[in-house]
Amino acid sequence: MSGVFDRLDFVAISMLVISVLGFAAYLMVLSRPTSLKRTVAKTMAVGALAVLAWHAGGPILLVLALALSAAGDAFLAHEGDAAFLGGLGSFLLAHIAYAVLFFGAGAGQAAAPVPGLAAVIVFALVMGTLMVRNAGPLALPVAVYVLAIAVMGLGGVTLGGLVLLGAVLFMASDAILGSEKFLMSETASLRRLTSPAVWVLYYAGQALITLGLVV
Repeated sequence: MSGVFDRLDFVAISMLVISVLGFAAYLMVLSRPTSLKRTVAKTMAVGALAVLAWHAGGPILLVLALALSAAGDAFLAHEGDAAFLGGLGSFLLAHIAYAVLFFGAGAGQAAAPVPGLAAVIVFALVMGTLMVRNAGPLALPVAVYVLAIAVMGLGGVTLGGLVLLGAVLFMASDAILGSEKFLMSETASLRRLTSPAVWVLYYAGQALITLGLVV
């Protein structure tokens, strides 16, 4: 891990520290009511990763995907269907940017391990079926989103390493978030565990993808 930091300059390390502070700050206020401070902390975590990627000369699609993700975080820091749809749209575009980036940078599906590709496809089919069946009027956008997640995951398999691990954590976070939205009741006791899990897995996934592509 020290080798990773050796390849980052002062500005990049500063952005990483700011990102981690945003992650920690939001984790501490995750269960509190919506507020400007809560929104800023959540947006800052991945927004700083976008600045890091840009400063380090990372792929423009990486910077775009992280910026779109930060916008999605700002939407999802609030409650309600409008905020959810705003977040869904932002993350849909982020997943598309990631998918194009991964397939362009990877070795191609022909060289990717078949078990990894199969696992992503099975995950998408199971997740998609469960979510779409319970999404009501949001069924179509949710189906499109799950498809985008699957394509992003397949792209991650072609790259392997930190990028694949990050993509897997990102997908796991989305699966838990979808379960919260469409499968769990508002009073489910599991929400005390799932909400922090979504944030931890999501942030770790974004950080690993970023580091895997810029160092």
